[in-house]
Amino acid sequence: MTGAALGVSRQGGLDKAPGAFRTIREVSEELGVPQHVLRFWESRFGQVRPLKRAGGRRYYRPEDVDLLRHIQRLLYQDGYTIRGVQKLFRDSGVKAMRAATNAEPPSRSATPAPAEPRSSPASPRSVTASQPPPAAAPPMAAEGPLDEAMRARLESLVDALEDILTLLRS
Repeated sequence: MTGAALGVSRQGGLDKAPGAFRTIREVSEELGVPQHVLRFWESRFGQVRPLKRAGGRRYYRPEDVDLLRHIQRLLYQDGYTIRGVQKLFRDSGVKAMRAATNAEPPSRSATPAPAEPRSSPASPRSVTASQPPPAAAPPMAAEGPLDEAMRARLESLVDALEDILTLLRS
């Protein structure tokens, strides 16, 4: 048999069918993340369950690869934290998340609760506010003095922000 008949490409890799199982190395190369990251995601997301053979070698199903691709998009492109993605899985369910893999990225406004977006890689935020954020104030006029209603509204917003700052510091 020739190399082409066995599915061996000139680069030395295998040209696998879309439904074939993938090794951790193949998935790592396909997603562009290190293998240890995939193993870490397995430990954090119980929904990712590759088949393990003798010696602990992992074989990923196509649906596992799709789910990992979706997790990667949520973490790296949409800015979610690990906890935020776990919350999405809990709130939406795995089937909905797997269905969403082929669709558009999830809209944060469509989720029932904030899913802990990340402000920056060094400082992830926690979603543990005791009260919902105050309603957005109407835009202020660029000129003229503040009327009493606007002043009261701004003072209540300042109070709410100070409460949030106290929560964050504790």
